[in-house]
Amino acid sequence: MSEAAEAPAMPQVQTKGGVVAYLAVDGALKAADFYTKAFAAETAFAHPADEKGRTMHIHLYINGSSVMLGDFYPEHGHAKEAPAAFTMQLIVSDCQAWFDRAVAAGCEALVPPQAMFWGDIWGQVRDPFGFVWAFDQPAA
Repeated sequence: MSEAAEAPAMPQVQTKGGVVAYLAVDGALKAADFYTKAFAAETAFAHPADEKGRTMHIHLYINGSSVMLGDFYPEHGHAKEAPAAFTMQLIVSDCQAWFDRAVAAGCEALVPPQAMFWGDIWGQVRDPFGFVWAFDQPAA
């Protein structure tokens, strides 16, 4: 039986948000588990792991939006690359609480939450997979 025949059918999952980040990560199942702890992510769908422990697709809900991720598959043209030149920004009502939970889960604190020149409270972390996340609490 071919791999395509063994893969489960994709369920109808509601995509939340107009733009959806799709992260390529070394260890997508571990990343999804980490994002559950760090960012209160909920798994909408996850393809099962292949014989190498990789998954081609996970759909998460984080803070009312969709985030998708999957492992690298160099044999199919998706070589491993380090994250670069973007930040995953979350608009939240309590920047300090989101920051503290992320750091307690294992994120590296980059910028502690603080009042910024534009009036919002803002902070930034890096997750163990190399992605930078920022929390923005809009000024009241």
